[in-house]
Amino acid sequence: MSAHLFEGKDHAAIYQKHRFPPPEELLNIIFSYLEEKKAKPYDLAVDVGCGSGQSTQVLLPHFARVLGTDISEAQIQQAKQTHSSSKVSYCVCPAEALPVEDGSVDLLTAFTAAHWFDIEPFLKELARVLKPRGCVSLSSYSPNMKIHYGHCSEALTEIFRETQAVLNKYANEKLHVLLSQYQEIFDLVPFPDKKRITFQGSEISFTVAGLMGFLQSFSMFQTFKSVQPEAAEALLNKTQARFLETMKVSSLETPLTISLEYICVLACKTEQVAP
Repeated sequence: MSAHLFEGKDHAAIYQKHRFPPPEELLNIIFSYLEEKKAKPYDLAVDVGCGSGQSTQVLLPHFARVLGTDISEAQIQQAKQTHSSSKVSYCVCPAEALPVEDGSVDLLTAFTAAHWFDIEPFLKELARVLKPRGCVSLSSYSPNMKIHYGHCSEALTEIFRETQAVLNKYANEKLHVLLSQYQEIFDLVPFPDKKRITFQGSEISFTVAGLMGFLQSFSMFQTFKSVQPEAAEALLNKTQARFLETMKVSSLETPLTISLEYICVLACKTEQVAP
C-alpha cells in the first residue's frame, strides 16, 4: 500500500513554502536521456506525487501538456493556488491509477515521491501509460545532507544529523526504499533499457529559518508532531538555538547552504514491452 503522509492542510502549506524544485543537474540528466531515446516534439508529461507543484513547473518548457498528480487533496490545492498555466493541470489520484490513456505519456516523473508508492502496481501502471520509447525518471535526494556555513559546517551538519536521528524513530517503513538508493525500484522496473545514477548536487541557499521550515516539511517531523506536539516543538527550538549559537549569530535570516546527494532511476519503454 502507498503511504499517505502529506495530506494535512498545514503540512501542505509548509511543503509549498519550504520545498525546492529539482536541481538543474538532475533536469539536464533527465532531458538528455529523453532526447537520446525519443525524438521531439513531446506532447504529455505526467509528474506523479507532485506535491505542491514545484517539480511539475520545471517540465512546462519541454511539453505541450503537463499533468501533476498527488494522492493529497491539500497538496494539489496548494499547487493550483501557487502555479497556473494553460499547459498544466492537476489531479488528485493515487500513483497506481493514473487518469491518462494507454500509451499516451512521453515522460513520467516522480521527484522525492516514488519511495512512498506501492511499487509493483505503480510500475504496471507505468508500463500501461508510457508511449513506445517513452521514458520514466524516478528521483530523490538522500537524507544525508551537509550544511555549509563558514568554519562551522561540520558542527552544523552534526547537529542536523542528531535531530534527524530523533525523527527517524517516526519514519515510515517505506523510507528504507530511499535509504537503499532506489535499488529495489531499479530492480523492479520492467524495462531492460534502464540505469540508476547517483550524484552530488550543487549547494542550495537557505536561511536558518528556511532550514527549520524545511525540517518541518519532513513526514517524520509531522508524524512526531502529531504524536507529541510539545516534544516536536521543543526539538525544533533546540535545533534552531544550537544552529544560532554555533554560527555565533542571532538572526534567523542568516544565510547558509546545504548540499544533497541525488538518486535517479531512468528507463525507456521499448516497443516490445506490453503494458
